[in-house]
Amino acid sequence: MDTLMDWMKALNGIIVLICQFLAMVVLSIGILKALKIYLTDVLTPGRSSDSVKSSRLELGHSFSLTLGFLIGASILKTTLAPTWTDIGQLAAIIAIRTILNYFLLRDIAVHSESPKDNSANNKS
Repeated sequence: MDTLMDWMKALNGIIVLICQFLAMVVLSIGILKALKIYLTDVLTPGRSSDSVKSSRLELGHSFSLTLGFLIGASILKTTLAPTWTDIGQLAAIIAIRTILNYFLLRDIAVHSESPKDNSANNKS
């Protein structure tokens, strides 16, 4: 039985590391993509406000996915024999990250809808 628990702890640790690594990869790629969008659009005259908006949306999507990976890693860390302190810390971490993700996704929705609204008004 101890061998099975050791294997589960080792597998859990590996999966947590993979989740954290994926969070770093997603965030890094999102930053690079946002920088590329910004740099290519800012060099086009009259498009700098669009480039800022587009790059912010790209970063927002990356941050949201990154938070998802980090929440998953936090949950997995406490799955094997958690103490009440671990559970309380996990609850606080999940609450903070979920609130951040909620406001981030709300901001993304507001900013991604605004160009559609403007184009619809221009057609009328």
